[in-house]
Amino acid sequence: MKKERVLSGMQSSGKMHLGNLVGALKNWVDLQDKYDCFYFVADWHSLTTGYADPSSIRESTNDLLINFVAAGLDPDKSTIFIQSMVPQHAELHLLLSMITPLGWLERVPTYKEKQENLENRDLSMYGFLGYPVLMTSDILIYRAQHVPVGIDQMPHLEISREIARRFNFLYKEEVFPDPEGLLTKFPKVPGLDGRKMSKSYDNAIYLSDTPEVVDQKIRTMMTDPARKRRTDKGDPELSPVFHLHKIFSSPEEIVEVAEGCRTAGIGCIDCKRVLIKNLFTYLEPIWARRAELIDNPKLVRDIAYKGSEKASHAAEETMETVRHCMGLR
Repeated sequence: MKKERVLSGMQSSGKMHLGNLVGALKNWVDLQDKYDCFYFVADWHSLTTGYADPSSIRESTNDLLINFVAAGLDPDKSTIFIQSMVPQHAELHLLLSMITPLGWLERVPTYKEKQENLENRDLSMYGFLGYPVLMTSDILIYRAQHVPVGIDQMPHLEISREIARRFNFLYKEEVFPDPEGLLTKFPKVPGLDGRKMSKSYDNAIYLSDTPEVVDQKIRTMMTDPARKRRTDKGDPELSPVFHLHKIFSSPEEIVEVAEGCRTAGIGCIDCKRVLIKNLFTYLEPIWARRAELIDNPKLVRDIAYKGSEKASHAAEETMETVRHCMGLR
């Protein structure tokens, strides 16, 4: 029986952090045996906010590919590729931009949110406004039925569904399915300052960080502000450290550190030591695999080329149908 298709990607706009790993990549790994999975490095998407200085895109693309495989993506189970190596994405983006109303793009919540958070960049560009159309092209060109996303990306996915329906209605043919969102188990991972972990906020733990750097970042991480002294009682729910415990620690440890915080039975340093131990247990196999892949760049290149070739064949099948529907053959 033919498996349903899943599509997702990550921008090559910097180093991968723990939030990307837990919030998305681990979920991708879990989907490999159930679905026909297409996963890609979204290097073109990086230009929507980083167009003025693209110098790091190549390095970031390579680092993402390494992290994909180190975290457990299997090129024998999933199609792993680079967006810009499949030019059909750009062709479909152009064609879909012809039928997408401007108002649909302007109402996407993250459009204004990113403009406010990235005040140091000029984002008054079509590429930034049209980001959801390119994202839609990425999904629809593989006729993906499912897209694993965080809760903050659901408005983008809804636009993809609307564009798919509009195309099918205009050209009287059911070319594209309605892509459904697969919400991740941990859609938001707290950063060092309590906000969502993000490169933009400079509050992230990166997969490329050494154990010493990770140890230092956790030790200096903020906790409940009310615990100024060791004897002060606190509220674990106000501590970003505790929310990381919920992801990386055992149920018994979570109960112990929560009770210790409320009663001042343990100090914040003791709480962090437990988290560091569990975080290292989680990351050490990934660090080891990363080291192997960094020492074997040819393997990484081969995965990218083979995956991009396979993706290109699938994309071209869709584009033949699209061109026919639009009278462009």
